[in-house]
Amino acid sequence: MNREMSEIVRHQDPLKLPPEATVQEACKHMHGRKVGAVLVADEHSRLLGIFTGRDAVRVLAQGKDPKATILRQVMTKQPATMPPRSTAIEALRLMRDGGFRHVPVVDEDVVIGVVSRGDFRGLEQDRLDEETGIWERMR
Repeated sequence: MNREMSEIVRHQDPLKLPPEATVQEACKHMHGRKVGAVLVADEHSRLLGIFTGRDAVRVLAQGKDPKATILRQVMTKQPATMPPRSTAIEALRLMRDGGFRHVPVVDEDVVIGVVSRGDFRGLEQDRLDEETGIWERMR
């Protein structure tokens, strides 16, 4: 079974913050919602960027003040996205190939959700592992 992104994000209320929100605010929301990413969006829910736990670690490692640093300054701009008709295996491939764990799902420039590696278990992950093994043996 290879689910579409629309099935995975159907009832999702993704964490979205404006680009003027601070890193500290983003981290508080991420902690409270138990999620690893914030979608940075404008007032019309158009995606501007993504801010993840890895970004938060980088901000702290660089000695930036999380209370004074705004998301616009440290978010990943123009992240890879997927339309809702994409399949789970396509999302897993994109994350594997891009070296990231979160992919915003966007429909006609509007954020409708976000998927992460943890959303995929069982057959989808097994299929990707099998596919990766085949490519590695071919090298």
